[in-house]
Amino acid sequence: MRFFNTAGPSVCERHYCLEPLERFNLEEMLNLIDQQKYFVLHAPRQTGKTTCLLSLMDFLNKQGQYKCLYINVESAQGAREDVKRGVRAILNELGTMAKLFLKDGFIKENQKNILEESGEDAALNEILTLWAMESSKPIVLLMDEIDSLTGDTLISVLRQIRAGYPKRPAMFPQNIIMCGVRDVRDYRIHSSKDKEIITGGSAFNIKAKSLRLGDFSKEDLANLYECHTKETGQIFHDDAIDLAWTLTEGQPWLVNALAYEATFEIKENRDAAIPITAEIIAQAKENIIRRRDTHIDQLVDKLREKRIRRVMEPLISGLEIKQNRPDDIQYLLDLGLLKQSDQGLVVANGIYREIIPRELSYTTHENFKPLFQPAWYVNDDGLLDMEKLLSAFQEFFRENSESWIQQFDYREAGPQLLLQAFLQRIVNGGGSIHREYGLGRMRTDILVVWPCDTGVQKVAIELKILYKSLEKTIEAGLEQTWQYMDRCGAAAGHLVIFDRSENKSWDDKIFYRKETFKDQSIGVWGM
Repeated sequence: MRFFNTAGPSVCERHYCLEPLERFNLEEMLNLIDQQKYFVLHAPRQTGKTTCLLSLMDFLNKQGQYKCLYINVESAQGAREDVKRGVRAILNELGTMAKLFLKDGFIKENQKNILEESGEDAALNEILTLWAMESSKPIVLLMDEIDSLTGDTLISVLRQIRAGYPKRPAMFPQNIIMCGVRDVRDYRIHSSKDKEIITGGSAFNIKAKSLRLGDFSKEDLANLYECHTKETGQIFHDDAIDLAWTLTEGQPWLVNALAYEATFEIKENRDAAIPITAEIIAQAKENIIRRRDTHIDQLVDKLREKRIRRVMEPLISGLEIKQNRPDDIQYLLDLGLLKQSDQGLVVANGIYREIIPRELSYTTHENFKPLFQPAWYVNDDGLLDMEKLLSAFQEFFRENSESWIQQFDYREAGPQLLLQAFLQRIVNGGGSIHREYGLGRMRTDILVVWPCDTGVQKVAIELKILYKSLEKTIEAGLEQTWQYMDRCGAAAGHLVIFDRSENKSWDDKIFYRKETFKDQSIGVWGM
């Protein structure tokens, strides 16, 4: 039986999958190949690049006009500045893959002598030249994970390909498609040899076009899940499809991981007679986040990078970026962490929006466990007592915020992260938290969802930093809180205002009062 794939390239005989060649514009790609162009295909990790390239190799070789070979150069990553070691690894990969997929032993038989005779800065150029001259068909070379190479090794590979470019197609590959997370033009490569930063555009100025492999559409997601239904009879309810889309927004690994968790990992759901509901998808999401699968772990690890922090920290706070660093923003877009929307730059999907603040405040959340128990804030009727909960946090914030915020790597977002860690500790008793934040929004929106006997309790919480007068901040915040309540169907709302002024006493910062906006009572908390 096939299953949802979360590790490595998809093989349609073993995995549920969409037709790989339909995930990009095949006609455009074939035109570029016919025109003897070198181009780039890039997309975030675990979006299906390798699956698509392997399918393209199979398609072109079956067509018979070209000799097409896929190689993954990641084995040369460990070489770093050792160019000879890196080029040797690439030649070895070329030789092995040509022998396996094309039954062509030319490279394998000659790679050692060519490396010794030509040297590391010419061997790749030389072997591709001789291989093209020996081939009866034009060669199309697909180079995956090119941006895993670093420093002088990457520079040498790019320059050798550029040097061979004028000899195509009779004496060099007709096409080379470079594939990675980032567009080659965005590379900033530190050369130990030249003692300078070299851009990918200057080292590889023969690129004709950059193509990006997109995420799934909602229709794609539904079609992928329908594959499981057709094979097993197990259906996905419409609300499950809707929630899966909201959580993933089509990120392929997340789409597959949610469905695999829901249908295979949660044991009771292995019975195909049990339909997959939104509640099951929500539980699958929580399981994936808590387990920190490799995809999630890689995402968390990226948050430590300074260039990511420079963008993500103001984004979590709802502030503007202080420094103009377009390369940083492009880096996060290429990684798939962020996307452009009608509201500006936002986190790419619902799961990432939840993971980022949870992981940044993970230790704090753990430290809260012995200090606060969820049961303390649940009334006899099963509802969360939000006023009691926020009052407890307000008291804690006054007494401990300065020392606790110092523990965060993202200190500018410390107040927001501290409150979210506190809420996560309480709500983990059975509810969930939904977050909305983005650059320049000047606020963070939090929706607390708590199941109870009468259905679901929804509480909207608006977090703001005090920058102008308190009354103007409250005025703007009340309208924003009301709008968020209206959009989410929340019966209760609270506005939390963090005052970061260093010269103001806590007595002036701390307050609570109730306000009314459009006949809706909203609690306002100063901290």
